[in-house]
Amino acid sequence: MSMYLCIDLKSFYASVECSERGLDPFAVNLVVADPTRGNGALCMAITPKMKTLGVKNRCRIFEIPKGMDYIVAKPRMRLYMEYAAKIYKIFLKYVAREDIHVYSIDESFLNIEPYMKLYGLSPKALAKKITDAIFEQTHITATVGIGTNLYLTKIALDILSKHVPDNMGYLDESLYQNLLWHHKPLTDFWRIGPGISRRLAQLGIFDMYDLAHYPEDILHQTFGIQAEYLIDHAWGKEPTTIQDIKNYHSQAHSVSNSQILFEDYSYQDAYLIVKEMVDVNVLRLVDEHLVTNRIALYIGYSKNCRKASSATAKITNCTNSYRILLAEFKRLYQRIVDPHYPIRQIGLSFCDVKDERYESYDLFTDPNAIEKEASVQKAIIEIKQKYGKNAILKGMNLEEKATARKRNLLIGGHNAQ
Repeated sequence: MSMYLCIDLKSFYASVECSERGLDPFAVNLVVADPTRGNGALCMAITPKMKTLGVKNRCRIFEIPKGMDYIVAKPRMRLYMEYAAKIYKIFLKYVAREDIHVYSIDESFLNIEPYMKLYGLSPKALAKKITDAIFEQTHITATVGIGTNLYLTKIALDILSKHVPDNMGYLDESLYQNLLWHHKPLTDFWRIGPGISRRLAQLGIFDMYDLAHYPEDILHQTFGIQAEYLIDHAWGKEPTTIQDIKNYHSQAHSVSNSQILFEDYSYQDAYLIVKEMVDVNVLRLVDEHLVTNRIALYIGYSKNCRKASSATAKITNCTNSYRILLAEFKRLYQRIVDPHYPIRQIGLSFCDVKDERYESYDLFTDPNAIEKEASVQKAIIEIKQKYGKNAILKGMNLEEKATARKRNLLIGGHNAQ
């Protein structure tokens, strides 16, 4: 029988900050947030103690009850990555790399089927050995889901582990049907969000028992290919394994970037950010030896102004030339963006990227100029990799409304140090 663990690092960012300060996250109020972003700043994490006081995870600073004393820790993404790497090394002491799937920075799946006999341990005993090692070396508490497939493991973590003293939940198909077929709300289950839950409710489906016994042909008509995993999950089944995940390669690839601006930007100032974002993504294309012939742009306006603008455009060349791609984005920007409204969000993508051997030119392209530009881009990449992203800046990066220089100091949009 297959056996998996899903290990979640409880309130990870907040727990790391507590560990660094010698504090107990179950006894102290601490939030991870950047106070320089104002009272509307998102709290990346709060300690379990604050959750017991009714504070919601991922809240805004202004949503924390007035009068509550708490510590504010500015995000340090590089530190969190170091802790995550240390914990991954702990996993490797017990499980081979091919049997680990890192789902997120604070959550991982482990296939423990080959190791229980090796160590002579039950699934819970092996899970405890790993989580004890995590706590001893990092002072971070982990919760665990144990299951006979990846889905049941995740559900055991999300629903059961929170309500038992040892922070470990276990499910097989039989237990799942006995314990959770009538569990509500449906949004507690992995991959069922509010939208899918509403559509299921319209069909008279309010729990997993209803879903398991609903006519499959109607589900397929309503949800299309999504119906397959909904039906499997209703019965507690999941055919995908960690090896399947590692063997999967997407047929469609894109290079994307987006940012939410700290203030309203004018039409002209927002275009400066578009230019910076194109510059960053082109360097990534060059570094990864990729080219594109289709681009996409998304513009979100300030709150309550108007509906967002978005569009894609096919371009003649299959290229990674900054000059060509910037000109295409300029045309797209001028075509879809309303200059009369302030802008707050920008996203762009290079779609259908492929190996640079597919690079192409039209009759108006100067191959020598393209080759010279590519040489410059490669030199810039080498310098940035050696000395840091801000080692070379363009004039536009020094303008008052530019954001690239500051964002180069961030990881995942948050403070790195």
